Amino acid sequence: MAENDEASQVPPDAPQRNGIPQGSMQRGAMLAGLPLGLVGRTALGIGKRLGGRSAEIVAQEIQQRTADQVFRVLGELKGGAMKLGQALSIFEAALPPELATPYRATLTKLQESAPPLPAATVHRVLAADLGDDWRERFESFDDQPAAAASIGQVHRAVWRDGRAVAVKIQYPGAGRALLNDFTQLARIGRLFSVMMPGLEVRPMLDELRDRVAEELDYHLEADAQRKFADAYRGDADICVPEVVTETDHVLVTEWMDGTPLSKIISDGSQEERNRAGMLLTRFLFSGPARARLLHADPHPGNFRLLADGRLGVLDFGAVDRLPDGLPPIFGRLLRIMHDPDPDIAEVERVLRADNFLRPGIAVDLEALRGFLAPLAEPSAVESFKFTREWMRAEAGRVTTDPNTATISRKFNLPPSYVLIHRVSTAGIGVLCQLECEGRFRDEVVRWVPGYADS
Repeated sequence: MAENDEASQVPPDAPQRNGIPQGSMQRGAMLAGLPLGLVGRTALGIGKRLGGRSAEIVAQEIQQRTADQVFRVLGELKGGAMKLGQALSIFEAALPPELATPYRATLTKLQESAPPLPAATVHRVLAADLGDDWRERFESFDDQPAAAASIGQVHRAVWRDGRAVAVKIQYPGAGRALLNDFTQLARIGRLFSVMMPGLEVRPMLDELRDRVAEELDYHLEADAQRKFADAYRGDADICVPEVVTETDHVLVTEWMDGTPLSKIISDGSQEERNRAGMLLTRFLFSGPARARLLHADPHPGNFRLLADGRLGVLDFGAVDRLPDGLPPIFGRLLRIMHDPDPDIAEVERVLRADNFLRPGIAVDLEALRGFLAPLAEPSAVESFKFTREWMRAEAGRVTTDPNTATISRKFNLPPSYVLIHRVSTAGIGVLCQLECEGRFRDEVVRWVPGYADS
């Protein structure tokens, strides 16, 4: 999408304006400063160890201070930097307990907030996209943003027909910032391995970069939201706000109150967490069947638990368009792995048929069984409880078990499955943050094609 507002004229190395670093040199300098901070903290850590501090305690301090600096900078920069921070926040449940607690507050802030744009800048964007008489479209407009995220912030307003609405305004220069950030972030991948050992950041960055153009296009986002709203209108469990209007840089939708999922994670009762987890699972699995779309940004900031018990869903800038629904391979594999004595040779045939294993690549069937069995565990039993301990164990298995590591290196993930895999992984991360329990198997049987037919 072409940027045609005042921000598109910002030179690559423009100074900071309106409190937002826009030039590539300035943004790059802020990101480049992160490894320097790590070097300083590491040197300080060596000095502490020489002074008698234990290596484990010093390592924890380095991780915590690195996280504090990294996520603060990512939040200030918005753009691709903050988008990566939001994506990383989902994996907080995999962190060791002694590190997860200090990270959690910082990560939660990233999921729903960022330094706001000044009101004057907001007014310029509205005037450019809605006309100089933009105020006539609203009965009222709150200059203080209600929420802010990676490429835009949301203001509460009342539309001219009396409806409470959310007005999403794209940050000036967001497109340029996104592309520049991903290039810079790829160069400092070591930082994220310090914070979250075993996490492969580069594939995540590559996939996020591929979605940039779509997320900047508010017309595409409005189209996706309309399709979801049509599919779930009147639903007893899921609520999608209606689209009011959209332009290149402004998206107006009906306002939706509710308790943010991040608040349910931190303070919700077990009943609330169980319900939120079940409804999130139902929404993610049912979207491809009902709307032919997969919501591809399942971080907690995009969901609300409404007063009537429904799950409210926000932000449809990142979606996977699946005209044929979810590929049936997932249902077939789960059905086989749920058998008490699964036919692993059949699993291998299914994987090869969909090019998950290339011709000529040999695999050990018992290692393959050990690799896949835990992935099928949540839907193999009548009721399952997602926990941070379970996710940490899975993360440790993937990074330390030599058989698992060997199998994972042999897998080929076809491009059409990349986003589905990321959503699945991110969704599990949120369920583990919720520490919810429920009949997740029922949702698999109901919504995942290929399972009942296997």
